[in-house]
Amino acid sequence: MTDDALTRPMTHALLADGTTVCIRPVTKADHEQVQGLYEEMSAENLRLRFFSSSRRSAALAADRACAAPHPGYRALLAEAPNGIIGLAEYDTGGSGTTAEISIAVADGLHHRGVGTLLIEHLVSAARAEGVTTFTADALSENREVLRLFADLGLRTARRFEGPEVRCTITLDASDTYFTVVEERGRAADVASLVPLLRPKVVAVVGAGRKPGSVGRAILHHLHTGGFAGRLFAVNPAATAILGVPSHPSVGALPRTPDLAVLAVPAGAVADTAEECGKAGVRALLVVTAGVDADQARALMAACRTYGMRLVGPNCLGVINTDPALRLDATFAAGHPRPGTAGVAVQSGGVGIALLDGLSRLGIGVSSFASLGDKFDVSGNDMLQWWESDGHTDLALLHLESFGNPRAFSRTARRVTRRMPLLTVDAGRTDAGRRAAASHTAAAATRTMTRGALFTQAGITATRSVGELLETASLLHAQPLPAGSRVAIVTNAGGAGVLAADACAEAGLSLPPPTPELIDDLLAVLPDGAAVGNPVDATAAVTEEQLTGCVDRIMRHNGVDAVLVALVPTAVAEDLVRALTRASARRTKPIAAVRLEQALPVELLPSDGGTVPSYAEPQAAARALAHAARRAAWLARPAGTVPDLEGVETARAHAVVETYLDAHSDGGWLDPRACAELLDCYGIPQSPWAWAETEDDAVLAADGLRGADGRVVMKGHWPGLLHKTAEHAVHLDLRGDSQVRAAFRDLETRFAGLLTGVVLQPLADRGTELFAGVVQDEVFGPLALFGLGGTATEVLADHAARLAPLTDHDVHDLITAPRCAPLLFGANGARPVDLEGLEQLLLRLSRMASDLPQLAEADFNPVLATPSGVRVLDARVRLLPRRPQDPYLRRLR
Repeated sequence: MTDDALTRPMTHALLADGTTVCIRPVTKADHEQVQGLYEEMSAENLRLRFFSSSRRSAALAADRACAAPHPGYRALLAEAPNGIIGLAEYDTGGSGTTAEISIAVADGLHHRGVGTLLIEHLVSAARAEGVTTFTADALSENREVLRLFADLGLRTARRFEGPEVRCTITLDASDTYFTVVEERGRAADVASLVPLLRPKVVAVVGAGRKPGSVGRAILHHLHTGGFAGRLFAVNPAATAILGVPSHPSVGALPRTPDLAVLAVPAGAVADTAEECGKAGVRALLVVTAGVDADQARALMAACRTYGMRLVGPNCLGVINTDPALRLDATFAAGHPRPGTAGVAVQSGGVGIALLDGLSRLGIGVSSFASLGDKFDVSGNDMLQWWESDGHTDLALLHLESFGNPRAFSRTARRVTRRMPLLTVDAGRTDAGRRAAASHTAAAATRTMTRGALFTQAGITATRSVGELLETASLLHAQPLPAGSRVAIVTNAGGAGVLAADACAEAGLSLPPPTPELIDDLLAVLPDGAAVGNPVDATAAVTEEQLTGCVDRIMRHNGVDAVLVALVPTAVAEDLVRALTRASARRTKPIAAVRLEQALPVELLPSDGGTVPSYAEPQAAARALAHAARRAAWLARPAGTVPDLEGVETARAHAVVETYLDAHSDGGWLDPRACAELLDCYGIPQSPWAWAETEDDAVLAADGLRGADGRVVMKGHWPGLLHKTAEHAVHLDLRGDSQVRAAFRDLETRFAGLLTGVVLQPLADRGTELFAGVVQDEVFGPLALFGLGGTATEVLADHAARLAPLTDHDVHDLITAPRCAPLLFGANGARPVDLEGLEQLLLRLSRMASDLPQLAEADFNPVLATPSGVRVLDARVRLLPRRPQDPYLRRLR
């Protein structure tokens, strides 16, 4: 076991019933408790654990677990407030890749997921240490432990040997395992949120007697909102506030609250949280702002010690409009309309705007959480709640930060297949691109990283709260379009032109009507109507004529959605009625634009539901474009991460470790180490040679010259990143004399710096591309691809996706940049080796996913030709980073 593994901090995680436990390494000081864990077991459980009922087994097991650490051994324990409740351990016995495991859970705590959670953490730790297989012996009658192993989600083989069973568990990092762990985590997470979002008893701590306090406002909202459970105030100076019983402390309450709302000064938050924990409170809502770092640590310590989930601090509150509960623990101006939209925000102001907008539109709210500073409960938690609550069919998020984007992405991909998931892409701009040494790091802006997350997860990302509500209205009220083909119908030519421009700008297509459709429409429209796209029905169109026109367009196979743009006329109300009548028979989405409309978006009632009506054609077009993209994402099968041949992961780790052993602060690999690392992943490179003297350079050039005899020389020294900018490259060198002259030039100009040169054959003509990856500390590895060469940053023609890349992600990376037509054979040229390009991106993704120490990699240029793809220049930077398991179940 490495020293780093021994010093990993404790972490907290949720059991199946939503309670919190601490998972941490065993220490010598735990000996008495560990021995007690075994001694308190029944004789039968002792027999099942040790194959005998000897009480001496308890002391021996404690001795082993609490002994001085040694390589290949790891012991983790689960600790509740009242002591140790479980222990799991593995021992390789010096084998390196195979470890024997054992598990023990306190009597009375079985079937709560203690053993499963410990094994998951043991699996994560073992993988980080290079262990690939667990083995375990169990009595064949020990059905509980055999079921535990079978249900892990890992490949498990059994071999019966008399009364014993030998279990072999393969520690694959497979999607199957992650999915099973994810499902266990979802169930535990939802259970932990019940006291917060479905409490039976609520106490408001800090509710004042005089109007004006936040605590009093929240108490008033709970009271007037008709909260169906028991409600208390905590104020030592009052016996009742707003008719609600008040008590001097949380401990003095006649019922233990499930949820305590803390509206106390920042300096009192931690002590109040401690008091709540000791009283048995299960969830905290802290609306207090101004909590400093020390107070925050004390608050979180109390929450973790006593197993309380926390929303806030610095938040607006939470809402659950379920008629059986009617929980409104906020200080918003009014109560939201009950409905089906789940809302989670960090900003209270944005939350109020969304609550008001959804209520006005009639969509309403199922549950709401203002997460504030987001110390604990996050957007990921709320997604899992909405997925399970049976009421929510539309999810809206406004998050300024992500605690675990990779876990969020997996959850979002699952949830958005069941309901639309919309967000405002907050924080899109940078104060300027951060100073970055490589093209990859310069290109990896916050916008690009977040955009990759949203695109891959199927999240509908809007640019403002207004656009969020406009899009939510369409997705709530209308079916999804089958594609992006829109037909526009209008009663005024000018309005139709505005709508057509808006659709084109939003990326929608406006197909011309077929001759058959033209005849059908002319048969129902008034004289003078112009049938194109837009269809100008003229101001003379009647209710029946407009209804007939829209109906016929709806039945046409060449149209996916209809946009009706109306201007006010004497028969305007009749036309709106025609619109809603047509919508009642809809199989495709229909949206309206009414230029005189006062509000940005309304939902017009119809026989079959509602029709979204917009004041601006741009808003309608954006909403339809978002709906079309969502439909396309849903229609696309989930991508897979292909298996790759010729990957030498162990060798790659050795290259990294060798470099970091010599460079403790990390840095850029020299050309030889860089080439070796790429070779570990089968990434094709141009032939090359390293030379440190003039004579070596001549010999290397002789061995590299192709048919035309020309070579390239690139200078190198530690810290050199942009060779072209430093004029450290010589091209088109012919013969020994030119090679010698080039070497002397570099040696003279960079005296004291130059450590050697790289020689390569002069590359053939082809398309110069750029591929790279940057390891974002929050989001993980981000792969970028686009047009390469010296102008790559100026042109900024890049696409990005978060690794690991699936086959779909690679296709999207290749087709998204503006340079994509060059790759597919523009202007009669032959296409490049697309399969080779896909392989290069997949192998780059695998390298970044395997190696957390890889801070950034920059392949520029990558030469793509019809006959192949190869990297002409590569740079890799390493940092001494510890592997992080983004899918390990743990609380922040």
